[in-house]
Amino acid sequence: MTATLLHGDRNVVGVVTSGGTESCLLPVKTYRDYGRRARGIRRPNMVIPETAHVAWEKGAEYFGVKAVHAPLDDDWRVDAGAVKKLVNRNTVMILGSAPDYPHGIVDPITELGRIALETGTPLHVDACLGGDILPFAEMLGYDIPAWDYRVPGVTSISADTHKYGFSAKGASVLTYRNIEMMKHQMFVYENWPGGVFASPALLGTRPGGAYAAAWAAMQAMGVEGYKAITKETMEAAKRLIDGINGIPELEVIGRPNASVFSYRSVDRDVNIYAVGDLMEKKGWHIDRLQRPEALHAMVTPLHAGVVDAYLDDLAQAVSTARAKPELALRGGAAMYGMIANIPLRGMVRKNILEMFAGMYGPDAKMIDPASAGINDDEAGEVPLAEKAAAFYLKLRERFRR
Repeated sequence: MTATLLHGDRNVVGVVTSGGTESCLLPVKTYRDYGRRARGIRRPNMVIPETAHVAWEKGAEYFGVKAVHAPLDDDWRVDAGAVKKLVNRNTVMILGSAPDYPHGIVDPITELGRIALETGTPLHVDACLGGDILPFAEMLGYDIPAWDYRVPGVTSISADTHKYGFSAKGASVLTYRNIEMMKHQMFVYENWPGGVFASPALLGTRPGGAYAAAWAAMQAMGVEGYKAITKETMEAAKRLIDGINGIPELEVIGRPNASVFSYRSVDRDVNIYAVGDLMEKKGWHIDRLQRPEALHAMVTPLHAGVVDAYLDDLAQAVSTARAKPELALRGGAAMYGMIANIPLRGMVRKNILEMFAGMYGPDAKMIDPASAGINDDEAGEVPLAEKAAAFYLKLRERFRR
């Protein structure tokens, strides 16, 4: 069913995986091994957009493939010209997103496909987010740039059914243009005392319940069902995007292609993280981004009924953040502001690792968000958050000097 949605022919093959992360890890392993066996590459790298999902960074670390980051163009898509310059004889794969998670923008897959063909480099399209909404949006007449197997040069695509396929979490689909490429994904060990062992994907024991739920969801929804909810989703997203762009202090980043987008402050007197804190106090779930500092939205059909309420609360939050600039030094705004801007990125990594060690160590203890100043009250009694913000400001001033 997924191969059909991706306009694959009868030669397209693949596996159902445990989720988007596995569907990102496996191509790194596959193309690393293909590079070794077919091209003799011993120091592999892969060229990925700055906006690539973090799972690709995990894959690079797990499988010893250097992640080379390509910058974005003026439209917030990966710069194809930069990608072409970065590809070298050790490049085992190129990555494009359809769309990327941070900003919901489809990379120039057609241009990446040409580079892939010219250089003989595999091209994976990460459609974990868009694989089950972009095809239906195109059916409805939305202007969706070419991104699937119709693009020459695309060798594999991943699509998460547990996102816009509306199945239970724990199911994603990873496809390859042909079985010859997919063979490099497979693991076989013939000398184990327990017998010959073979596995087509990362996991041995796989989540059959989630797979069955995914199949059932796709059967129950059908093409017409997905088209109906895609229409509702896309209309809600457009209303939100137009409404946010209508608030003078805010702007939506780039031109999102589907139902995921981000927005930032264009007014230096309005801290976007403070806006996020205020929105959470009103009951909204808010995701934060960095580089640039922004708030994130992933729209579903359920949001169609709350667009006006969201926009009203957002306008009020912007007004409050402007009137109370001290909010930028409190709660989540202080923490996220420090983390997003601290120049010594290794400090962030070190402290996160220590936090995880505290959660998973022998004296495991969950973090209390309130004690870290994440959810401050109206009185603003957030000593840790304020100390963190003050520390960051001093550090930033030091590095400016």
